[in-house]
Amino acid sequence: MAVVTVDGKKEDDNYAARRGGVGTKTDTPLIETPQSISVILRERFEEQGAQTLRQTVNYSAGLVSAYFDSRVDSISSRGGNPALLQDGVQMNFGSYNTTRPDPYTLERVEVLRGPSSVLYGQGGIGGVVNLVSKRPVSSNQREVQLQVGSHDRKQISADINQVLDEQGHWAARVVAIARDSGTQVHHVADDRRVFAPSLTWSPNGDTSLTLMALRQEDKSGSMIGFFPWQGTLLPSKFGRIDTSTFTGEPGWDAYNTEQTNLGYIVSHRFRNGIQLRQTVRKSNSEVDYRSAYTSFTAVPATGRPARPVFNADQRTINRDLIQQFNELDTLLADTQLEAQFATGAIQHTVLAGFDLQRVETRQARGTGTAAPLDVYAPVYGSYKAPASLAHLPTTNLHQKGLYLQDQLKFTPNWTALLGLRRDAAENDIEGRAASRTDDKATTKRVGLLYLSDQGWAPYVSYSESFLPLGGVDLNGKAFAPQRGKQWEAGVKWQPQNGDFNTTLAVYDLRDTNRKTTDPANPLNSIQIGEVQVQGLELESGGSLGRNWSWTAGYAYTDAKVARSNGADQGKRLSGVPEHNVSAWLTHRFAIAGRNGFSAGGGVRHLSSSWDGLDALETPGATLLDAMLAYSSGPWRFALNVTNLADKVQITTCLARGDCFYGQRRTAALTARYAW
Repeated sequence: MAVVTVDGKKEDDNYAARRGGVGTKTDTPLIETPQSISVILRERFEEQGAQTLRQTVNYSAGLVSAYFDSRVDSISSRGGNPALLQDGVQMNFGSYNTTRPDPYTLERVEVLRGPSSVLYGQGGIGGVVNLVSKRPVSSNQREVQLQVGSHDRKQISADINQVLDEQGHWAARVVAIARDSGTQVHHVADDRRVFAPSLTWSPNGDTSLTLMALRQEDKSGSMIGFFPWQGTLLPSKFGRIDTSTFTGEPGWDAYNTEQTNLGYIVSHRFRNGIQLRQTVRKSNSEVDYRSAYTSFTAVPATGRPARPVFNADQRTINRDLIQQFNELDTLLADTQLEAQFATGAIQHTVLAGFDLQRVETRQARGTGTAAPLDVYAPVYGSYKAPASLAHLPTTNLHQKGLYLQDQLKFTPNWTALLGLRRDAAENDIEGRAASRTDDKATTKRVGLLYLSDQGWAPYVSYSESFLPLGGVDLNGKAFAPQRGKQWEAGVKWQPQNGDFNTTLAVYDLRDTNRKTTDPANPLNSIQIGEVQVQGLELESGGSLGRNWSWTAGYAYTDAKVARSNGADQGKRLSGVPEHNVSAWLTHRFAIAGRNGFSAGGGVRHLSSSWDGLDALETPGATLLDAMLAYSSGPWRFALNVTNLADKVQITTCLARGDCFYGQRRTAALTARYAW
């Protein structure tokens, strides 16, 4: 992915980015990219007090996080889950085997909505969320932050950038975080240590090499209790289960992670104007995951179903207890050549790329026992941990992708985008030769956009995705990859002299080859499943002078199962609200002649969602956030409050029997000194 540069053009406003690489892997104005894109700049998510990745996208149209979870930052978009990238290469493989990224280490978060396999390889219909890491810059800047907050949160952070020589050829940056904190769930910590150094060598304007490393250690537990419908969404004899209720075992329950990343980003422009770019990252992560949670195990003797329910006393729940150790090793590389030239009156920006992934996942797992727990008056200590962990088959993914893209400019006003990619993905499971898959796929992308002199840009585009599933059916036939395709039309508005931008998009997408139940054998799966998602998204952000900034979004999402042999035929996708509305406004002002004050407020509304079978409706919720800050010289003090009214939100309830709570009111006071 191209490093975004300004090149003499107007720089990004805090709430209105003008350029980005996520949509094309080239340095392209966002208004010239024929697909819906959001870029959340660091100044914005810091002002809004984001403490997790999921909070950085809280005010982006159509992005929803249905789980408040200490294990992962789950995000959905257009009925699917976006692939998570860091600096243009994928960072999430499988489940519960990596650390959660910290917003303080990021420069920006970029969102590309809809199928995006032409640029990024395997992925679903949800698009991509790309995290851009902080890297060395060409001027000295340093800051230290101290933060205290709810649940006994104590954090110190530092971001030090230093130019190392008089010529400015060498620059180094260090980002560090140390945090000790609890969470809204009893006995669950949120402790973190991060050390992320980087070094850039730039001998001239044509060459740049950045070495990057990260070491992160988290100590936490499981905030998810998998509580039954009764006592959360549905009435219960003893009332609602408290949001702070812990179903695990204090001192044993854990979600402890360690991750080490090493990599580089290099770019070079040759004399003929061709640019070579390469991003490489090698990563190792280890997760120690221990949890006792509401049981999904059926008990035929008592008639207990295979889902979370209360026992006969209407107070206690049975618990399942597991421990697993997950380890992930990845080697990722993306190499690009970019050339700009003309054929007659047509200007071309051609990108040719090759990327590869080598991913190995190892897991050991064991089960134990835990006594039933009274969720209204918990008493802990009666459990038996696994005596040993059994090694599960190692899985290996080898993927290679070759892609070609041409951005054409016919006149000063018309642009087109053509993209084509060929992928080969091999999945191998240790000791299971029959389960080995070798998937190949060709994906396409086209777009057409007209950019008026007044800053209006109507566009239309078509894009595709593919997602290997791995595994075989009962007849030994390998499952084909899921295939997504999307038509999108919209209009962008970004006036030349205005500090704001607006995007309106409508889309129709299909996700095919989904597994569904074989009517001839309920134990088998066949691939006739299809999901259809139609929707509209409107997003706007920017500034009015120096004193007012805003971001606002609305999304309408109609996501249903179009084909299936199961009970979900024709039903709405679980956890996808039909309406999603958000708005944030910041005002900067003076008091008694003293400048530097600012206040911000936001409102987020999610309409109701369903369980996947249209049987249980999770009610909608409206949440308020607020910020008050004061800046003077090198100092800035800020108070951020999330869920100001302390709304008890049930984020989603699933047909499998469990419900999830959202984040309660959380406050943080931050003091920053910059020099």
